[in-house]
Amino acid sequence: MGPGARRERAAPAARDSWWVLLCLSLLLRTSGFQAANASKPNILLIMADDLGIGDLGCYGNNTLRTPNIDRLAEEGVRFTQHLAAAPLCTPSRSSFLTGRHSFRSGMEAHDGYRALQWNGGSGGLPENETTFARILQQQGYATGLIGKWHQGVNCESRTDHCHHPLNHGFDYFYGMPFTLVNDCDPGRPPEVDASTRARLWFYTQVAALGVLTVALGKICGLISVPWKAVLGAASLVFLFFVSWYASFGFVRRWNCILMRNHDVTEQPMVLERTARLMLQEAVSYIERNKHGPFLLFVSLLHVHIPLVTTKQFLGKSQHGLYGDNVEEMDWLVGEILQAIEENGLKNTTFAYFTSDHGGHLEARDERGQLGGWNGVFRGGKGMGGWEGGIRVPGIFRWPGVLPAGRVIHEPTSLMDVFPTVVELGGGHVPQDRVIDGRSLVPLLQGTAEHSAHEFLFHYCGKYLHAARWHEKDSGRLWKVHYMTPRFHPKGAGACHGQGVCPCSGDGVTQHSPPLLFDLSRDPSETRPLSPGSEPRYHAVLARVHEALEQHRRTLSPVPPQFSLGNIVWKPWLQPCCGTFPLCACTQDGDPNEA
Repeated sequence: MGPGARRERAAPAARDSWWVLLCLSLLLRTSGFQAANASKPNILLIMADDLGIGDLGCYGNNTLRTPNIDRLAEEGVRFTQHLAAAPLCTPSRSSFLTGRHSFRSGMEAHDGYRALQWNGGSGGLPENETTFARILQQQGYATGLIGKWHQGVNCESRTDHCHHPLNHGFDYFYGMPFTLVNDCDPGRPPEVDASTRARLWFYTQVAALGVLTVALGKICGLISVPWKAVLGAASLVFLFFVSWYASFGFVRRWNCILMRNHDVTEQPMVLERTARLMLQEAVSYIERNKHGPFLLFVSLLHVHIPLVTTKQFLGKSQHGLYGDNVEEMDWLVGEILQAIEENGLKNTTFAYFTSDHGGHLEARDERGQLGGWNGVFRGGKGMGGWEGGIRVPGIFRWPGVLPAGRVIHEPTSLMDVFPTVVELGGGHVPQDRVIDGRSLVPLLQGTAEHSAHEFLFHYCGKYLHAARWHEKDSGRLWKVHYMTPRFHPKGAGACHGQGVCPCSGDGVTQHSPPLLFDLSRDPSETRPLSPGSEPRYHAVLARVHEALEQHRRTLSPVPPQFSLGNIVWKPWLQPCCGTFPLCACTQDGDPNEA
């Protein structure tokens, strides 16, 4: 046999060997993931509050220093189209915890209030909802929550704790049952229901002035009114004042508190030391549970206003107080990750970082911007349709299991974290309800090329504002807007003077036909398509409409948690250390006479 014949026979053999090697490498990769999965990794979930996607170096910011989060992205997988299920705190976190759109559990506004307003309200995450913590707890995990909850506390009494984290699968809780607000800082203007508070104060002053005028008229003999009637009217005005001032006059004492499990430990909380306390609790939890497996959800108070920042970071960034707060947040993340490494848990811990929604564009004061930067994306916090309100960081790390430095451009959701961690923890998602999230495991391990989401629906309160279609064959990413907020002032890109943009009413524009964008070519949503500029315009709208009709068939009515009856402050539900209403204690839980 000649040398040419031997070469011809060797070539197919070489090709076959390459195929064998490729198959073996894929098999080893998959089996490695399965073996790691079988050992039940520790799970560390870190969520920032109000952080803009453009605030991080790994998402394009070159003026804020976020080395720890950037290193997490370098060592793991970064998603560029990670999306919040709602543009505000309470509903977004409800969806994150349950893997379901918040309106499926009543944790979304019909009209009016769009988030919980009081620790002493009766609304909150219903007891029949299943969180990832509950499922992992059943799988033998220690489950801890450090930081912000904002999913309610009580239903009928001060101690029933029906909405409390410990009633939703967490076996340890330390943090704020509510959320940071300006009222937590005595030097800041009021935030909780500020417009209602101002109206009530105005009505009280007008009524008091009226009673005073009548009393003076009586004294001067100008009006013939019995003193009994004057005193009765004065009593009614006083009762009216007490009825609202008992809640609004003490927002800091009622809402700005810290709890350890079921006990209030600080009321009101001392803001300057809160970050240190949260960090100590997170590190301590890791050390106590290092023999695992554990789930730790670190729900950061940064970077929500009033932007409480320690002296170590004040004045150190290029972007004022907000930038200082972002850089302190990054340091906190770094300290938590260092605790993971120092306890020898880096290679056995599935770590994740995100934000609950986009940056708060309307947050400003005389010193300038107090909210985040959402990069090239239009809109911000409170806007359920525009990308800036819902596009958030999505960073996953698991050394030796997930490839380092990988970037994924597929549409994914915060709701996907629920089925992902449930799968990693050896559990199963509930089969008796609609689960909107899809496991990210296939994307993360590389066995799937595309997201499991062909369509995603974006709500603002109960109102559908937009829908997206990921056309996988062509790679096109279509976005349809049915409603958009009216910015104030016009062209400003936000609703300044309103806190956040409204979801309905005179504050929105309804589009018929709807606006159509191609996010794959226009991520900033600045060039709406038309039949003249896009030949498939009508076909795309028709396909999205068909998917929307299928989605609507999955909806069913549930009791609203944000109704006025659930939202208002009820003194008998108010968490308290000491004897109500004299609620006051220091960090050790002892009553503080001051």
